[in-house]
Amino acid sequence: MHRVIVIGGGAAGLMASYSASLTCPVILLEKNEKLGKKIYITGKGRCNCTNACSMDDYISNYVSNPRFTYSMLRSFTNQDLIDFLEANGTKTKVERGNRVFPVTDHASSVTKAFSNALKKNDVDIRLNSEVSDILFSPLDDTKYKLKIDGVRLKDGKELKCDSLVIATGGLSYPLTGSTGDGFRFAKECGHTITKLRPSLVPFILKEDVSSLEGLSLRNVELCIKYNKSKTYRERGEMVFTHDGISGPLVLTASALLNKYLDEGALTGYIDLKPALDEETLDKRLIRELESRHNQDIKNVLSSLLPAKLIPEFIRRLGIDPNIKAHDFTKEQRKRTVFLLKHFSFTIKGYGSYNQAVITQGGVSVKNIDSKTMESKIVKGLFFAGEIIDVDGFTGGFNLQFAFSSGYLAGINASKERNQ
Repeated sequence: MHRVIVIGGGAAGLMASYSASLTCPVILLEKNEKLGKKIYITGKGRCNCTNACSMDDYISNYVSNPRFTYSMLRSFTNQDLIDFLEANGTKTKVERGNRVFPVTDHASSVTKAFSNALKKNDVDIRLNSEVSDILFSPLDDTKYKLKIDGVRLKDGKELKCDSLVIATGGLSYPLTGSTGDGFRFAKECGHTITKLRPSLVPFILKEDVSSLEGLSLRNVELCIKYNKSKTYRERGEMVFTHDGISGPLVLTASALLNKYLDEGALTGYIDLKPALDEETLDKRLIRELESRHNQDIKNVLSSLLPAKLIPEFIRRLGIDPNIKAHDFTKEQRKRTVFLLKHFSFTIKGYGSYNQAVITQGGVSVKNIDSKTMESKIVKGLFFAGEIIDVDGFTGGFNLQFAFSSGYLAGINASKERNQ
């Protein structure tokens, strides 16, 4: 009987195991002590499992190879995922930005839905089962160079199969088991691995911002210059870390800009008052100075800035924090307005895989059939999830890609093939 082995019990592997088990026996190999270890930490432990926006809007939310996702996203949509979860005991809800979460607010509810489905379909789940090598052999075929034979476990045991799905994830959050094994497996049988880097990750700044650690900024505009003449510009929320900046604005920017950091540092600035132009802001500052003319400038600025930011702001202005408002010169006022609109910084790097939500790069999409998820090099070998060179923004898009690619890989891996 046709048999499928799936390596990896994360989002993509769980879905691939389920869809393959609809028509044939499946062995799911997971090297951790439990399934879905990375799922447990997604969405701050709540699991933003998908996004409820229209499928037409999905493509624009993928940074790398968005067209490659077209077939799989329509083979298994966001609504299909919601229906699957609810059919297996996990109801969902939609929150701000069309983000979909389990109503329990517990990521474990998502993993439990898959456990229920796999149990119903008699999937052979083997925990603490680490794969050391995949087994393949030459194939005299005009389409493929090799064919899949099975896997070898770390304990030396070999398992045979007709089809194999590699859903081992990338390199992000390595403590969850994402240590890059799949990239090695893919490379050893001839696949191209594009450049790997952390994505959806904090930026590290050249400037010392340790005094601002923990400061959150809302309704600001982040502007970063890249690719010589282009500027990334978005409004939203961000936060200072001990050595840089993070938060929604920064994570999104990292997906687009990390590759440009390979060429050198990037410069940018924060517009702390994006709703006001410089002329309007100047008039407001004049009013503040006049109404509080006997106060120290550090106290006047409290109406415009969070308290934690004021010392650094004054340091950058190069003024005495105790200067009285009535002694504040026109030149100092103009510099203040400019700094409110251009709080500058230099990005010298980005965070590690320990901080990254996902991995950018992976198995080249040129090596994979987007309609089946099968390798174009090895017959019977399929890929799903983060191991593939596809990545998107936050909001549930990366998990939906994992589920959709996993579904398509499993369905096609379960089909009988002429040997």
